[in-house]
Amino acid sequence: MNQIRPIVELGDPRLREVAKMVERSLDEAVINIISDMTATLASTCGVGIAAPQIGECYQVIIVSSRPTARYPMAPPMSPIVMINPTFNSTTERREKDWEGCLSIPGIRALVPRYTDIEVNYQDTQSVFKTINFSGFVARVFQHEFDHLHGQVYLDRVESSLDIISENMFQKLYVEKKQL
Repeated sequence: MNQIRPIVELGDPRLREVAKMVERSLDEAVINIISDMTATLASTCGVGIAAPQIGECYQVIIVSSRPTARYPMAPPMSPIVMINPTFNSTTERREKDWEGCLSIPGIRALVPRYTDIEVNYQDTQSVFKTINFSGFVARVFQHEFDHLHGQVYLDRVESSLDIISENMFQKLYVEKKQL
């Protein structure tokens, strides 16, 4: 049964735990976690979610890029559930861009990320897959992947000057397109 779960926020030690690999992706408990993640993400303006963000210490993420109030320029794509994901950059090129997080409300920061990546994962039917992401979707994946390793995007910020409030971000970037 789909249940919207509360988002685990910065300061909760569960957000800093390293997630365990999923042994059996068709396990009923894992299926329920994925169902709850899907419902929780759909109830937000987020574009991705990791199991630790709902208090589950498993290597499961969902990438679901779509235009929202928080990310009006996000490209639309169908949600992809990824179990035990890994990735490699397919370029050395990194770009700084703005990120926010459901687990860190009210803050945005410039974060350097690879622009092009290749992701390996299992789907919900235990099929191993490979997919390439670039641009915004590559950024979303790397952001969610960090959650599986007890990291948050603020850990990757290069300067405290690269951190602003969500209100300032909305005012400068979304309303005036200045950043």
